[in-house]
Amino acid sequence: MYIYNANVITMAEKNYENGFILIENDKIKAVGDMSQLKDFSPSDSDIDAKGRTAYPGFIDAHTHIGAWEDGLAFEGDDGNEDTDPSTPNLRAIDMINPLDHCFEEAAQAGVTSVVCGMGSANPIGGTFLAMKTAGSKRIDKRIIKNPVAVKFALGENPKNVYKDKDTAPVTRMATAAIIREQLFKARRYLDDMIDYESSAGTDDEGDRPEYDAKCEALMPLLKHEIPAHFHAHRADDIFTAIRLAKEFDIDYVIIHATEGHLIADELLEDNTRTIVGPVISERCKPELRNHTIETAGILNKAGVPMCICTDHPVVPEQYLPLSAGLAVRGGLDRDEALKAITIYPAQITGIADRVGSIEVGKDADIVIFSGDPLSVCDTPDMVIVNGTVI
Repeated sequence: MYIYNANVITMAEKNYENGFILIENDKIKAVGDMSQLKDFSPSDSDIDAKGRTAYPGFIDAHTHIGAWEDGLAFEGDDGNEDTDPSTPNLRAIDMINPLDHCFEEAAQAGVTSVVCGMGSANPIGGTFLAMKTAGSKRIDKRIIKNPVAVKFALGENPKNVYKDKDTAPVTRMATAAIIREQLFKARRYLDDMIDYESSAGTDDEGDRPEYDAKCEALMPLLKHEIPAHFHAHRADDIFTAIRLAKEFDIDYVIIHATEGHLIADELLEDNTRTIVGPVISERCKPELRNHTIETAGILNKAGVPMCICTDHPVVPEQYLPLSAGLAVRGGLDRDEALKAITIYPAQITGIADRVGSIEVGKDADIVIFSGDPLSVCDTPDMVIVNGTVI
């Protein structure tokens, strides 16, 4: 299938004012200028995009879509296992309902990929995944990457959840201590496992460490295979996340970064990656008192890696492009805003080998607009996921 006569915004090195995209077997087979298609004769399955612009499918780097199902109360609430403050062994794939109709709304708005998982009740929540918003009814067949990250939470959320349960944490100190203790146990477990495996089959072979599901779940983090995603709004919580990451030598991303604009120089110094949002938000709790739509723009201009998220269901998934548009109002460059919902989230979450740009070999996730994707007035003319028009 060809998309031809399109203004192709690749989010890569080169754009094409009058370009084409060739899709074969769910992948992008070729992209270039129409001058490369000599004697081109379109078939019925090809798409004439004259006067329109093709973008990569939009990506939300932090959501809880399918975990708090739309229109349901407790029956559809699977986002927080708030019976234990340390649950790294929980997996998002076991909680997400891919038939939640919010996925359909997301796809229709051009949001073709999401990184999603549990909420922020627990200091250690579990593992996030990346998936497509359309395709099979079976979540296993829509996975882009699993796991993507281990979810941690700092600040008010764990305090508020556990303050009436007569158990820790009820302070920021205890939240950090719970994380620190679990990471220390996991590091010792990993060391013991390495020692056991290195001695296997020798005269010095010892006993295999007793299985520990929590420590097993943290091993990819400690081995730098995936990063930590730290929920942190306030500046001091952001610094606690960085402190913990340095202490245990783990890669990390700051989720929300609400006060990131106040400490942009410090974040740049540590090359801290950030996922900013929700941009459309009220100041519903004290740690949001410095919330502003200017955060993404300030971080971007300072050179801090950033992208934009909805935190669905806080902001419905279909308003990710609108969130980027609001960030433009707050000072973010328009081209950077488009990157903040395409290539930047792909890079920050480790899925840029599959999605985020229109390049040969990547998934054929394409969004075609006649108007402005960042405008409240415009919607996609067409959305393609894995080479299928949805």
